[in-house]
Amino acid sequence: MAEILPFRAWRYSNELTPDMESLTSPLFDVVTAKQREALYQNQLNSIHLSVPRGSSPADDAARLLQHWKDSRIIKQDGLPGIYVYYQYYRLPGSTKEYCRKGFICNIKTYDWSEGILLRHENTIPSAVNDRIALLEKTLLNSSPTHGLYTDPDFILEQYMDECIQSPLYETEDYQGVRDVLGVIHDLKVIRLFLDTLLDKKILLADGHHRYEGSLEYRKKMLAQHPHHTGFEAYNYHMMYLTNTESDDLRILPTHRLLKDIAMTDEAFLEELRQYFVVTPKEDPNELNEVIVGKQWAFGLYLSGNAYKLRLKPEVHPLIDWNFPPEVKALDLTVMHYFIFEKILGIVRSAQRKYAGLQFERNFTTCIRAVDTGEARLALITNEISMDEVKQVCYSGSLMPQKSTFFYPKVICGFLFSSIKEDEFNAAADSCL
Repeated sequence: MAEILPFRAWRYSNELTPDMESLTSPLFDVVTAKQREALYQNQLNSIHLSVPRGSSPADDAARLLQHWKDSRIIKQDGLPGIYVYYQYYRLPGSTKEYCRKGFICNIKTYDWSEGILLRHENTIPSAVNDRIALLEKTLLNSSPTHGLYTDPDFILEQYMDECIQSPLYETEDYQGVRDVLGVIHDLKVIRLFLDTLLDKKILLADGHHRYEGSLEYRKKMLAQHPHHTGFEAYNYHMMYLTNTESDDLRILPTHRLLKDIAMTDEAFLEELRQYFVVTPKEDPNELNEVIVGKQWAFGLYLSGNAYKLRLKPEVHPLIDWNFPPEVKALDLTVMHYFIFEKILGIVRSAQRKYAGLQFERNFTTCIRAVDTGEARLALITNEISMDEVKQVCYSGSLMPQKSTFFYPKVICGFLFSSIKEDEFNAAADSCL
């Protein structure tokens, strides 16, 4: 099934290790404009490779990368390795420290049709094109995507736990998360990692655009190389892999904000009552709590008034979208079908690009947006479960947009993976 390989990472030189915290950056699709501008001020920050700016960003990143290599700002590790990556974090309202355990490796770039690497959401073509251009110019994976494998026996965890005791880096990132990176060089242990993943399917959690960029680049290179063997560097992609069976793998909810609706509050509530039990609530700050653990339940904050919505079970079969049962059962399918399409008249094909719809992960921000008039209403939803993600991925279908927010996000800057043949082959040859 899933073929993975160790690699010789490019990393910042040891002289820069004490400044590692200032060299890391958020992933390109989560960094805010304010964060981005601050990071650009540091000429050595990894954002210059992951989210280059300027009129020719991909060309500029390629020139900068070569300069960093020539001046030994970054150096390639001498031995191939599996890079163990732990993220220690806390969640609001809890005193527990969670630890998401995983490892970074190269993985074969599988086409979706092969059924080995499974996705759960669509991509935006323009964003994919940007990633292809950057990869083609730099031949570098500047940040790992996030994949999930399933191993109920936790075969690899003991080796990762041992490795992380001697870290290469330990920093606190922009999320307040403690990030720790180690490396495994032992060839026998590396072979165990490769063999363990060989019978697994991989669920793509985060980084659909970056992965699809690698996939499209591979297709382009295949057309140019009729004697393709399958082991060329362009066949591989850097990925962070975590075990779906871990208790500390968290998916946070993504709420919806609507700037305005073309009806009065009273008319909107009346329409909702066709499909939902609508219960007024005194305190909007409790909307995320009153829906916890309840299927097809949402919080609504409308023009300063709070309500709990619960779908009437008998109307659920009315969903006529051509989805399998696993997708129809999702809370967000219910929300997007009954509220956005049936009540507000925003058809499914238009919802993804609907200008008045915003996605917000912070509950307090949702309440504040309505109170300040930035939004007319907020729809509060529950988090999706790992079992639901699995069921949808295995069904071959896709979730509504912005269904999952795997937390915490992987950071960029700890290491980079080259797909230049001469920089790639030494690591691949050791394990093939």
